[in-house]
Amino acid sequence: MRTGVIAKKLGMARFFDEVGAHVPVTVLSLEGCQVVAQRTQDKDGYVALQLGAGAKKPKNTSKAMRGHFAKGEVEPKHKLMEFRVSEDNLIDVGAEITADHYLAGQKIDVTATTVGKGFAGAMKRWNFGGLRATHGVSVSHRSHGSTGQRQDPGRTFKGKKMAGHLGQETVTTLNVTVWRVDVERGLILVKGAVPGTEGTYVKIRDAVKSALPADAPKPGAFKSSGQPAPAAVAAEEPAVTEAPAQDAAATEAGDQA
Repeated sequence: MRTGVIAKKLGMARFFDEVGAHVPVTVLSLEGCQVVAQRTQDKDGYVALQLGAGAKKPKNTSKAMRGHFAKGEVEPKHKLMEFRVSEDNLIDVGAEITADHYLAGQKIDVTATTVGKGFAGAMKRWNFGGLRATHGVSVSHRSHGSTGQRQDPGRTFKGKKMAGHLGQETVTTLNVTVWRVDVERGLILVKGAVPGTEGTYVKIRDAVKSALPADAPKPGAFKSSGQPAPAAVAAEEPAVTEAPAQDAAATEAGDQA
């Protein structure tokens, strides 16, 4: 079982596939998703990874959390989440998860807090059909009808579907398809909609109802805390150029002379 990632929902966009069909996608961004701590069986009783995402100013971080981040030698994070993993899929503290942790076409599960819609009626909240819209009903077409019983038991049971607060709850969307992955910009594009508003941090995991692709990276796709960027490595390497064939022949002729 691999670790998941913490991503930030940026919004939605549109693409067109090979046959010209319109594909709506949700753009999820990995903003410095790092491993902050490890949970082991000997010390904590279970195996998991604590991940953090999003930069946070140290002055806005509590003293206890500053010490927690300093222990892992990572910058303070805005969002922390834990992911249960198997012991062979543990990742070192400080490693940053990259977007190629998931593959195009892979199925994932996305968990987030839904959009809050305030107080809503029974028809909008529970998809009730309402009362008759013709004669026999007076100014109560969208009401939910009777809620209680007669003298026995003479009360409304808890959990009755009635009007109330709608949204602002944790919801998981299953079997979402990864449409495309942009490793350089740290973007994961998924087909369709996912819970949450723009700017919400979402929790992404491998789908529990679909098999993991055989070529998926294990324990994951990441770069170590001390690993330089690919561009920096290329810049440090000295440039090697070969001499033209004519210059090499002329040099050999001069040495013989």
